[in-house]
Amino acid sequence: MKKKQQTFESTGVPRTGDWKEEWKDMPEFIQEKKEPYSKIIIRLKTKEDLEEFAELIGQKLTDKTKSIWHPKLERGIDSYKRYVDEP
Repeated sequence: MKKKQQTFESTGVPRTGDWKEEWKDMPEFIQEKKEPYSKIIIRLKTKEDLEEFAELIGQKLTDKTKSIWHPKLERGIDSYKRYVDEP
């Protein structure tokens, strides 16, 4: 059974269900992609080398790890921030 999606009305403005109408006159927002300063390829011969390297940099790495940020990227660190249009 499909769950009905709930909408929360914190502004007192009724929701139309039409996203184009609800986003009308909203300010433009472009999220700039965070590009790394540098990228390197590190080749490790053995599982033990991988484990030693992971411990050295303080990050969890497995044989399936394709890339990492260093220092470790904190995901969701800015998730509490909101755009507010003051009257």
